Amino acid sequence: MIHVNAMGDACPIPVVKTKNAIAQLGGPGSVETLVDNEIAVQNLTKMANQKGYAVRSEKLEPGKFRVVMTVGEPAEAETVAEEEACLVVPGSKQKNTVVVLSASTMGTGSDELGTALMKGFVYALCQQDTLPSTVLLYNGGAALSCEGSASLEDLKSLEAQGVEILTCGTCLNYYGLTEKLRVGQVTNMYAIAEKMMLADCIVRP
Repeated sequence: MIHVNAMGDACPIPVVKTKNAIAQLGGPGSVETLVDNEIAVQNLTKMANQKGYAVRSEKLEPGKFRVVMTVGEPAEAETVAEEEACLVVPGSKQKNTVVVLSASTMGTGSDELGTALMKGFVYALCQQDTLPSTVLLYNGGAALSCEGSASLEDLKSLEAQGVEILTCGTCLNYYGLTEKLRVGQVTNMYAIAEKMMLADCIVRP
């Protein structure tokens, strides 16, 4: 059994850590993950159900939960839908998916929470088995690809895996960030419009 300590980790880190531990098994086995909230338990249980892993959870004490996944033989474990059953190489791009980041925060309400959510989203994005073709950053989102961004390393990881990172030059200039771009390339609105028009799928968090 592999033990994963995800106490204090924000979403989606517990799921990513557990996924990586399962990959380390290299075959049948179990992974025990410790988390500190019920939402993490629900997310881990959902992942196990999607993959066909046996899963059980228990509350050890206030603020401490244990989730144990048991992985069987590959033929037994994989119960994904037929349309998802074809071979997928981690990091591959199945279709032309474009992710649009138009703000440095995610959602409306608290900017502090929105900043944390956006950081979590970009991190989760680079952990996907199927990556987008392009990430477009404009308006407030332009700051995410610049010096000082909490998402900079994750965007660099995406670029290293073949994802095109494009930031609006007009936006960089407007916010005084032109010299602080640290990942990807500068683009223009014509290219942004073209990328979006040709996309099979556009994701806007």
